[in-house]
Amino acid sequence: MKKNALLFIILTTSYFMQAQTPEERLKEKGITLTTPSAPVANYVNAVRVGNLLYLSGKGPTKPDGTHTTGKVGKDLTLEQGYEAAKLCAINHIAVLKAELGDLKRVKRIVKVLGMVNCVDDFKDQPKVINGYSDFMVAIFGDKGKHARSAVGMNSLPMDIAVEVEVIVEIEE
Repeated sequence: MKKNALLFIILTTSYFMQAQTPEERLKEKGITLTTPSAPVANYVNAVRVGNLLYLSGKGPTKPDGTHTTGKVGKDLTLEQGYEAAKLCAINHIAVLKAELGDLKRVKRIVKVLGMVNCVDDFKDQPKVINGYSDFMVAIFGDKGKHARSAVGMNSLPMDIAVEVEVIVEIEE
């Protein structure tokens, strides 16, 4: 009898976890999406081609409009870089929400390019960009798993610590 009860609990928990929407997962984590920041030059936040949405690079903009700045490995720790990459994910989700209206329309996070403003001998760019990847999986589940590149940069615009761009498959 105990085995059946345990199996029931596991299956029920699994069902309810899968039934959560991305918006519910954000709310559960205490995340409130802000209005996406306007592009800083001659480009747009997103371009749709067929069922793919190409999102421009977003940096670690905080809700108050300030940015996480500096070089990882000098001004910032790996953990601070990870948190900066997580902010990039939140900002991309805000763009997705603005573009799609409903985050349930995200079919798959397809490809991520993460760029880390870091010192020359820093070699943990993948660990920094895990902040982005981990958050996307936390919000979108298996749909958040993606192909990815994580590279180091000599500098980034406005001295931001991280910039990420993403390609997303969407459903009608």
